[in-house]
Amino acid sequence: MTMLVVVDYGSGNLHSVAKGLERAGCEVRVSSDPTEVARADKLVLPGVGAFADARAELDRRGLARPVVDHIRGGRKFLGICLGLQLLFDRSTEDGEHEGLGVIRGGVVRFRTRELKVPHIGWNTLEMTPGVGLFDGVPPHSTVYFVHSYYVVPCDDTVVAARTEYGETFTSAVATENVWATQFHPEKSQRVGLRMLENFVKW
Repeated sequence: MTMLVVVDYGSGNLHSVAKGLERAGCEVRVSSDPTEVARADKLVLPGVGAFADARAELDRRGLARPVVDHIRGGRKFLGICLGLQLLFDRSTEDGEHEGLGVIRGGVVRFRTRELKVPHIGWNTLEMTPGVGLFDGVPPHSTVYFVHSYYVVPCDDTVVAARTEYGETFTSAVATENVWATQFHPEKSQRVGLRMLENFVKW
């Protein structure tokens, strides 16, 4: 049986994410044990809160290395919200902080003066065709966001979806074995559940 682990580093909607994955038909373990994380067939890194605090906690708990090794070993990975941002080289949230360096690029704050920041609520995805994360998801679906910062990849080929909020930003990325979203699939009702099902089946 596939071992799917949700990484517990004290910064995430762990219960909601785990329940969403279980509803999608998978047995889920929530774990802060680096050994268990290292053994996972599939890994989910959720997250809410400050980038620097989350990065420091991953290091403190010995979780950063097994997460990076999992991805670089070609195993399937899903990042959610802060779990997307942590994949990048650096963030400018409250200074400049080093990320996990899995995807080249940075994390920046919304520049809009016309709209409220943080960006909270439902917004539309403009999805890149052929991305497995979105199999069976209707075009222009809406999903739920809560964030003040967004990712800027160096390589546009990793962009899986974009969203408009005063400016166009990357709202999901996809590589050979990594899917990651700025929005919260676990809070995005039927559309989000379909994405979690796609990850479980991937």
